[in-house]
Amino acid sequence: MTTQEGTKRLPGYQDDTATCEHISRMLARISDKWTILVVRTLGPGPLRFNALRRQVGEISQKMLSSTLRDLEENGFVTRTVTPATPPQVEYELTDLGRDFLTPVRGLAEWVVKNTARIDAARTIFAAKTQRNNGVGSTSRYGLAYHQGRD
Repeated sequence: MTTQEGTKRLPGYQDDTATCEHISRMLARISDKWTILVVRTLGPGPLRFNALRRQVGEISQKMLSSTLRDLEENGFVTRTVTPATPPQVEYELTDLGRDFLTPVRGLAEWVVKNTARIDAARTIFAAKTQRNNGVGSTSRYGLAYHQGRD
């Protein structure tokens, strides 16, 4: 692959790209809303499926099953079936899952600490876009924004 004129290729460029791609793939696996909430909910200890679903909140049975399967596949959760009538299934964080709990808690604390600042920025943005004519599109958050203006 050639570099663009005036662009220097830094040593280790390919490795850096490969590392970024790897990080991106891994983050895609572990950073969705439900994964974060399930890991956080399992932090204090093992839970059965329905108890986990109640504590997580607005999650469908299908989404929780899928999230738990992904977490188990990636080594974050163990699934233990106890023979009984009906069978009891319990989910628990593995050592890897407990390690992941540390940044999850950090992220949750950051969100709590900065929610007011984020809300203020969103309010300012909404007011600014309404002042700038109010004509345009709607962002994915339902806020109007104007296309083609600085």
